[in-house]
Amino acid sequence: MRKRIVRISTWYFTLGESGQATTEYALVLLGAAVVALLVVSWATSGGGGGKVGRLFDRIIDEITSRIG
Repeated sequence: MRKRIVRISTWYFTLGESGQATTEYALVLLGAAVVALLVVSWATSGGGGGKVGRLFDRIIDEITSRIG
């Protein structure tokens, strides 16, 4: 993973102005994917599993109480 990030950042900094927006978009997506993976790993392996379950239960209970 680290090699991939280094490769992408090296590639990014060697570019000129052409393709800059596309590269920035790709880096933002890469950063979002890393954050999502960290959240998923925390929620599934750490103490987050119970917290996420309780959060979803509260959301579903609130929605059903407003509907019914």
